[in-house]
Amino acid sequence: MVTVETVYSVPEVWNPASTPPSSYVAALQMPVSATREQVLLFSNGVLKMGGEREPVPRPKKWPLGALLAQGAEVIQGLYIDAEPTDMDHGDLTDIEDNDFRVNAECNENRVSWDTARRCFIDAGGVACLSRRIAECRLWPVEIMKANQTVPTKGGRSARDKLGEDEPQISFHGVVYMDLVPLLYPGVRRIHGVYRIYPFYESDLLNKTQRTYSILKELSRAPPTLGRTRANSSVDSLRAFQSKTFENQRGNKDVPKKPDSQGKPAQSDSMTGLEPQVNTEGQMYADSRSYIIIEIAVEKPLVPKRPPEELAKRVMELVPPRPPLPRRPAGAERAVQEYQSQIASVAAQVLDQYQQLFGTAFVPGGKPLDPVLQEQRKTQLLGELNCSGKYFAFKEQMKYSVVRIVREKMLRTEAFSDPEQLQAFLSQLYMFLVDEMHVSLNKSLSVDSQDTHHEPLLSCAQLKHFAKEAQLNKDYQLAAQYYQECLVRDRSDPSHWFDYGAFYMLTDDLLKAEECFQQALSIEQTHIPSLLMCGVLSDMNERYEDAETFFERATGVEPNNVVAWTLFGVFCQAQGKVFQAEMAFREANKHFISIMQNGQSSRPKVTSETQSGQEKNQKDETSEIPAGKTEKTGDDTDEGAVQEEGIPQNREESKQEVQHQLSPSSVQSTIFMETVWFLLHNYALQMAQRTLALELLSPDRGTISSYHLALAQLQLLRGDHDSAEASLKEALADNFQNPDIWALWGHLHHTRGDYAQAQSCYERTLDSVLDTSDTHSIFLRLGSIYLQEGEYEKAKAIFLRACKHSPSCLTWLRLGIAYYRLEKLSEAEEALTEANALNNRNPEVWGYLSLVCLRTGRKLEAEQSYKYAMKMNLQKESLLQEIHDLQSRVGFGNPSF
Repeated sequence: MVTVETVYSVPEVWNPASTPPSSYVAALQMPVSATREQVLLFSNGVLKMGGEREPVPRPKKWPLGALLAQGAEVIQGLYIDAEPTDMDHGDLTDIEDNDFRVNAECNENRVSWDTARRCFIDAGGVACLSRRIAECRLWPVEIMKANQTVPTKGGRSARDKLGEDEPQISFHGVVYMDLVPLLYPGVRRIHGVYRIYPFYESDLLNKTQRTYSILKELSRAPPTLGRTRANSSVDSLRAFQSKTFENQRGNKDVPKKPDSQGKPAQSDSMTGLEPQVNTEGQMYADSRSYIIIEIAVEKPLVPKRPPEELAKRVMELVPPRPPLPRRPAGAERAVQEYQSQIASVAAQVLDQYQQLFGTAFVPGGKPLDPVLQEQRKTQLLGELNCSGKYFAFKEQMKYSVVRIVREKMLRTEAFSDPEQLQAFLSQLYMFLVDEMHVSLNKSLSVDSQDTHHEPLLSCAQLKHFAKEAQLNKDYQLAAQYYQECLVRDRSDPSHWFDYGAFYMLTDDLLKAEECFQQALSIEQTHIPSLLMCGVLSDMNERYEDAETFFERATGVEPNNVVAWTLFGVFCQAQGKVFQAEMAFREANKHFISIMQNGQSSRPKVTSETQSGQEKNQKDETSEIPAGKTEKTGDDTDEGAVQEEGIPQNREESKQEVQHQLSPSSVQSTIFMETVWFLLHNYALQMAQRTLALELLSPDRGTISSYHLALAQLQLLRGDHDSAEASLKEALADNFQNPDIWALWGHLHHTRGDYAQAQSCYERTLDSVLDTSDTHSIFLRLGSIYLQEGEYEKAKAIFLRACKHSPSCLTWLRLGIAYYRLEKLSEAEEALTEANALNNRNPEVWGYLSLVCLRTGRKLEAEQSYKYAMKMNLQKESLLQEIHDLQSRVGFGNPSF
C-alpha cells in the first residue's frame, strides 16, 4: 500500500486565493508481476493555506473519493499518525532541518492528498521489485500541476483540439525515493520525507535507469468515454500500461551500450539535444519543497529470522548450563525447618543458662558435679517457666512439627482408633528426638562449627589486581586472580567474560572462546559474550555462526550501539551491503538518542592497551634495571570491560562512564564507540576494520580520537614507531587532551625513556581536564620518582594513588617512599596494608624485614625474611640490602 500524504513548502505562486482551479497529481509505477507493472495515480491533491499543522491522527482516503458517496471516501481503520523525526527515511531528517520542517508544516501552503492505493504483488512481482531496487536504489515519483479544463461546445476540450501535439505538463517535478530500506531484513514499512526536484529526462535516466515519464505517457494516452469525470486520468491507465509493456518488450531486443561509468547510454533522441530548462520545476528546488510518502507491504521483501530461531541457534552452538539444583521442598524442607527451629531454641536456652550461671563451656575446665548439674537444670527450667519462655518455645516449635506431620508423615485427618494414635505419636516422638539430636550436634559441636568469614577482597579488587599483573606481564599471577573470582562465583558470566578477555590478551583464542561460551552457557543473553563469540567466529571463518551471534545480540538489546555497529562491520565484510546499511542506520539512531540524553556508551580510555601488553612481541621487552622497582601500572577504572549495555544480570557488566569527558570524546561516532570496546577486549583484527570504516565515514569524529585509538592499537601490536606517529597526529589536532599525553607517557615508559615519560605524566596530571585513567599514571610516575630519589614527590603521588584506587602495589610503593624518608612507623603501616591485600608478595615481606631490622625486632625480622625467601624474592638489590643490614645488626637471618 502506497500512501501519499502532503507536499509542504510549495512554490509561492501556488496560492489558493489567486490560483485557478487546478488538479495536483502524483504518480509512480509498481511491478505487480514478473511481466506487468501498475501505475499508481494520485490525482485528487488539494491546495491548502498554511497557518496550522495538519491534524493527526487523520484518516486515509480512497483514491476514487469524488465518485463515492459523502463520507465513504475514508478508509475505515487506517490513519495517518505523527511520526518521530528520527524514524523518517529520505531527506531533511537531520537535526538542522527540524526548524525548517516545523515552519513549513505550520505556516507554509501545502498540497494534501492523504490518499492510499493498494495493489497485489505476486511472487514474480516481489522478485522483480527486489531486483530493481538492488540494481538502482532510487524510485521515481512524478508530481505535476494540471489546470482543470472546461469542455467547449461539442464536448471537446482544448487539449483535444491540439491533436497530436506534445503534451505540456505544468510544474513537472520528480521525487527520488530510496527504497533500499525495504530490502532490510524484516522491514515492512518505510515512511519518508523526500525533496522534490525539477523533472529532466537525463536525470531520470542517470538516477533510475528509466527512459520515459509516466505523466507524459498518461497525457499521450487516448481519451476514453469518461474523460470529463474527476478522475479522467485514471481511465487511461489500461491503455498506457499496454503501451508501456509493448515498448518494454520491444526494447529487450535492442541492447544499449553502457557508457564509461557503466550506466546505460541515452537514446538517440536525447543525445544530440540540449535539455530544456524546466523553469516551473525549478521552483520546487528553490522553495525546498518536500513530500511525505509511506510504502507498506504485508510481508517483508527480505524475511528476518525470528528471535526464537536465533535463540535456538545460539543454544545449539552454546548449550546452556544445567539449572541449579532445586531448593529443598516438601518433606525435606519441613525437616530442615524443624532443625533450624531446634537450633534457634537451643541458642536461646544457652543464652539463658549463661545469664544465670556464667560461661557454659570452659575449655580445659573440670566437669560439673552431677548434683550441681541437676540443681542448675531445675533452676533453669523454673526460670523458663516463670518467665513464659518455655511456652514461647513450644509455640515456636508447633508450626514446624505440624508441617512434619503433614509433609513427612502424610497425616492430615484425625485418628479414630486410639491404638493407631498412640503408635503414631510414638513414631513421631522418636523421629523428632532423632532430628533434634542431629540439629544439636550441628549447632553445639565445636568441631563441626563452620566459621564463614566474608572474604577480605571483593571480586572487583581481584580483577583490579589482575590488571596490574597483566601490565607487569605476570600473566600467571593475573590468571590466579581471575580463577579466584571464578572460585567464589562460577555462575557469574562477567567473571568468565573477564577471564576470556585475559586470554585474548595472551593470544590464546581457543581458551578465550571457551570462556566466552561458558559465560553464554550461564546467561544466554549476555551481550558482551555474544559479541565476542561473534568476533571470534568471524576470525575463525565461521561466518554463519558469527552472523547468528551478532544478530542475536541486536535482538536481545535493540538499542545497543556496539552490537549494531559490529553487525554492520561484519555484514559489510561479507558483501551484504543492505544489511550493513540497516545496521549502521540503527546504530546511528540509537547513538544519537543516547548522546541527546547525556549518556555515553564509550568505555574509558585506558592505558591497559599500552606498553606492557604487546601481544605478539615476546623478545622486544624493555625492563627496568635492578634497583628500579617500578614497572607497574593498572587501570582501576577497568570495570568498563563490558560497558556496552548488559542487562543486570546484564547491567552489572556496564561500568560507570567517565564523569568528565574530554573534548575529543564528546564528538564520538558509532565506530569509535565500537573500537573502544574491541580494544578493551583485545580484538585487534576487528578493531582495525572498524577504524578503517571510521576513517571512511562522512560524519567521522575528531581526528584526535581516531589517532588516539589507532595509537593504542599499534601499541598493542608492538609497533612503537607507528604509535608515535599517530600520537603526533592526535596532538596536532587536540593539544590539550590528557589521554593523548598519558598514552605518550606510556609509550616513553615502554621504551625506557623515563625522563620523557615523567614529563608527559606530569603534564597529564596538571591538565584542567581529567584523564580517563589516573591509576597507572600514579604508579608509573611515582616509580620514576623513586628511581630518581625524589621520595617526597613519590610519597605525594602514592598517597593519591592509595586514596584513588588502593592496591598492594600502591601501598608497597608508599611504604618504600616512607622507608627511604626514614619514617619507619608510617612505612610499616603502609607495608602492612600492602600485605593485607596480597600476603604473597615477596617484596612486601622484604621491606617489612628491613623495617623490623631497623627497629630491633629480632623475631619479626626473621619471620619476615623467611616469608620473603619462601615467596622467592628475586630482586637482587633488595636482597643485598637486607643481608647488609642483617650483618650490621647481627640478627634477622636464621641461617647464621
